[in-house]
Amino acid sequence: MSLKKWFEQDWVDIGAKKKGGGFKKCGRSKLKSDRKRKYPKCVPAAKAARMTESQRRSAVKRKRSKPQGVGGKPTNVKTFAATGGFITDQRRAGAAQRGFGFKGIF
Repeated sequence: MSLKKWFEQDWVDIGAKKKGGGFKKCGRSKLKSDRKRKYPKCVPAAKAARMTESQRRSAVKRKRSKPQGVGGKPTNVKTFAATGGFITDQRRAGAAQRGFGFKGIF
């Protein structure tokens, strides 16, 4: 994705729902009213619309559980939690058939 496209996207805070639906714009200002807002978890509006409620809750929870602004930089977390687990035998066999340098068990 180009930087130009990244800037053109409509970024929203998935931790701040609006009453009529949708989400508040991303970020916080230095106004007194915004100081009370919790740290935002920002994603493009199109991605927010595709996420389930539990995915949004999980992303916001993981973001807010980390200390923010360490070293003057924001702390990033992945939007979707890693599911973990092993690659199934069926997927291993498929990789070997397609010639992806399969060398046995990972």
